[in-house]
Amino acid sequence: MKGFAGLFQTADWKSEKHVPVIELPDKIESGEFFDVSVTIGKEIAHPNKTEHHIRWIKIYFQPEGAKFPYHIGGAEFDAHGASAEGPDTSGVYTHHKATLSFKTENPGTVLAMSYCNIHGLWQNSEEIELG
Repeated sequence: MKGFAGLFQTADWKSEKHVPVIELPDKIESGEFFDVSVTIGKEIAHPNKTEHHIRWIKIYFQPEGAKFPYHIGGAEFDAHGASAEGPDTSGVYTHHKATLSFKTENPGTVLAMSYCNIHGLWQNSEEIELG
């Protein structure tokens, strides 16, 4: 049986435009909301054209010691320049960035994944400690 194992790609986001870049505050307080931003193409711009684009970003949090992560949220990007006149003719484009807030009382790992319509699934993670 095939599954998700082996489908997700990862690399250093400074040299690979598909890797989700996770940005967190330097200090996170237990039980207080904080912002998490995930961007694709922070160092090397990712195309956002009808024929090549990021379709979505999803963000999870896995508390230390927990068996499963919690889905925190995400974003879908539907404007890639297409219109009734054809590809890349509308001038309307979404930027592949998602920012959301959540709180936790446990340290753990923020997990982000993204989907490129040509190059598939990508992932990254960042550990968080509470102050």
